[in-house]
Amino acid sequence: MSENERNIDIIKTIINYCDEIADAMERFGDCYESLFEDRHYQNSVSMCVLQIGELAGRLTDDFKVKYNGVPWQNIKNMRNIAAHEYQNMNLDVLWRVISKEAVDLCEYCEKILGLVE
Repeated sequence: MSENERNIDIIKTIINYCDEIADAMERFGDCYESLFEDRHYQNSVSMCVLQIGELAGRLTDDFKVKYNGVPWQNIKNMRNIAAHEYQNMNLDVLWRVISKEAVDLCEYCEKILGLVE
């Protein structure tokens, strides 16, 4: 598998995790209070954020430079927070990530797929 094919597979998987976040928001509630009150909701979306960050770290540097419309390093950094500082995760930040930034990331990744396929 070429590096480009690997990058495209990663982008597709990121989209899948963004879709899982959207599904969780539909299931648990599309409001901050629902996230704040439900540990299952927090766990569900945090795992997706963690996986997205892990995947972002696997993209090649050339790919991230070429498709720099999102802050890949910040996405990877969120993974580190989700993985290593989970008990201290700021729910305001998590809410912003799942309600806005994951949507933007998904749209950007879909745009990338439209350019390369």
